[in-house]
Amino acid sequence: MNTAHLDTHTSTAFVSPAPEQALATAPLFGLSLVSATLEAAVDAITERAAQRTPTTINFINAHCVNVTRRDAQYRQSLAQTDLLLPDGSGIRIASKLAGSPLGDNLNGTDLFPALCDRAATRGLSIYLLGGSPGTAAKAADAMQQRYPTLDIAGTQHGFFAAEETELLISRINRAKPDLLFVGFGVPIQENWIAENRHRLQVPVVLGVGGLFDYYADNVSRAPAWVRRCGCEWMWRLAQEPRRLAQRYLIGNVTFLAHATLAGLKARLDRTPYHAALKRLVDVTIAGSALLVLAPLFALISLAIRTEDRGPALFRQRRIGANGKPFMMLKFRSMVRDAEARRAELLASSERDGVCFKMKRDPRITRVGAWLRKTSLDELPQLINVLRGDMSIVGPRPALPDEVITYRDASWQRLGGKPGITCTWQVSGRADIPFEQQVVMDIDYLNSRSILRDFALMLRTVPAVLSRRGAY
Repeated sequence: MNTAHLDTHTSTAFVSPAPEQALATAPLFGLSLVSATLEAAVDAITERAAQRTPTTINFINAHCVNVTRRDAQYRQSLAQTDLLLPDGSGIRIASKLAGSPLGDNLNGTDLFPALCDRAATRGLSIYLLGGSPGTAAKAADAMQQRYPTLDIAGTQHGFFAAEETELLISRINRAKPDLLFVGFGVPIQENWIAENRHRLQVPVVLGVGGLFDYYADNVSRAPAWVRRCGCEWMWRLAQEPRRLAQRYLIGNVTFLAHATLAGLKARLDRTPYHAALKRLVDVTIAGSALLVLAPLFALISLAIRTEDRGPALFRQRRIGANGKPFMMLKFRSMVRDAEARRAELLASSERDGVCFKMKRDPRITRVGAWLRKTSLDELPQLINVLRGDMSIVGPRPALPDEVITYRDASWQRLGGKPGITCTWQVSGRADIPFEQQVVMDIDYLNSRSILRDFALMLRTVPAVLSRRGAY
């Protein structure tokens, strides 16, 4: 299958940012977009390349937002991103509607020469991958003429067969570039980067769409005054009306409608009334449930104590909103010395990633096994909800030793109160890989609403009854 070259400015990213390389972000469309000046973005990107900090970078424009709504694989690829850069007037309009102001328009066409200039100054090498045969090489020649000391590690067109991918990656790794620019178009480049990022021994990888066409003189760019007034899309439409009519005429209307609704929701969700309403819902449900379920609490406590005469409740240190620790309550489902025996069982974990899980954990008691299957062991967390440590709906509270292993986007899970139930809890619980749990939790935090909370609460009932992933 050929990775046919498309002409879209877009990309994907995932990184371990050092504090000195950090860039401010602003939420938009459930994504965290970089809010910075072009100069600050260039500084951060080249610093990551110089320090060999693994970083994947994507650009988000109006077309990308439309694609995310219909392409699940593309959404998954973007979820692995470290830096998402805002591209175009559409994103700027959407940010104003949502009340999340961004910095400069960090489109790839403007960023590319600035990165080449800085790379030449710092002695960093670049590799261009994508475009039709000869396009990447022409763009590289243009940059080297502009910046004579720029080190071009290599170029490769984007029309290669899937079976050639292994050879291509080996060629790139042998060239040892500091920055790799991938221009296949959206969403091909994002998906290709996400699939192969772990094999690319390149610090910084950027998905840049049809960028090379501009610098190879295959496509003329709009005059500066057209770009300043946010009408570059009209220039491009005039150049290729048949191919771009649907994308711009229909796509822009679709995007603006979506941006208006998303902006209204974002503003409403940031009001004090939203937080107050969520707290009111939490207190009402938790308080009512504790009163109604008091007899069940007593029966469960009696069963636990009868089995081994140990305490009915188990208290465990968890990490809450913004990294604040708290003591989470559960009905005890394991033997009394379970924590002391955990270390010797870590090698037997049946979960990939940082979460420890065993389907047949020898520490679980007979009563505990039943409690876990029915999720009744979670009921005491209603007390945590009343205390304000937790919410009914939110990312599940993490253990401290899990949090210290977090990297990249995982830290965003701590951006809101942890909950008793969450998106992945109603979608398969422990059967969901940790990386996918992170994606689901971040998506919830970026698009939470009272209506969504109620929907997740309703989905929790059949999820508990099905017992899928409960162990």
